[in-house]
Amino acid sequence: MAAALTLIGVDFTSAPRPAKPITAAFGRLEGDAVVLERVEKLVDWPAFESLLMRSGPWLGAFDFPFGLPREAVVDLGWPTTWPELVRYCAHLGKTAFRAALDAYRETRPIGKRYAHRATDLPARSHSPLKLVNPPVGLMFLEGAPRLLAAGLSVPGVHAADPHRLAVEAYPGLLARRITAESYKSDDKHKQTPERRTARTRIVDAIGAGHGIAGIALHATQAQQTALIEDASGDSLDAVLALLQAAACARAGAPHYGLPPDVDPLEGWIAGA
Repeated sequence: MAAALTLIGVDFTSAPRPAKPITAAFGRLEGDAVVLERVEKLVDWPAFESLLMRSGPWLGAFDFPFGLPREAVVDLGWPTTWPELVRYCAHLGKTAFRAALDAYRETRPIGKRYAHRATDLPARSHSPLKLVNPPVGLMFLEGAPRLLAAGLSVPGVHAADPHRLAVEAYPGLLARRITAESYKSDDKHKQTPERRTARTRIVDAIGAGHGIAGIALHATQAQQTALIEDASGDSLDAVLALLQAAACARAGAPHYGLPPDVDPLEGWIAGA
């Protein structure tokens, strides 16, 4: 079954535009390798929503938080089932959502202003309540409602179309296993030779199967060069998410490599 799945890795942004599109890498499992087929740039929300509606079977790994910390949801008095929480936050809209999180943060002790999900600690990922640098809370607000509206199944969280599956990715989780060096920046002044060297190190390592679960990336020389030369790191992050999708696909149903006791309100990052 895993070999028959189209695999998708998605580097996400909460404000897609031509200068900063959502980036999607497509591939397929062949034995212990993922064959990189292509990378697509999705410059607006209709393009992303069209991706979600493509016919299955496919499994996509998306680089944004699917849920919020249960602690914060309970404290705020918000719905405690995932579909209802997602609908509630979408109904709030960006301004009210931001205001609610800003106010909530002020009620918490200094040093513990941001509640975390259980998965954020082993993944060393930001709290989904964070609204700047990076704005992962806004990524949740833009991403999760679109997953729900598209009728995707989210293992451990929400059952819907069994032929279109979404798991939460975090490319930095894989990148850190290879190098502690910074490898990307949207700021052209920070797109340095050192960061290019770090991207080269990552591309070489995942090509040798040192990324996740011994799964190697099979990419042409031209594809590898494109991953290295994209100084924003968006293409490489999409491919790292693709590898996370591959590990989940190989693990298979029903848990797809995620813990069997995932909190269905919070979700879980693949590989954490």
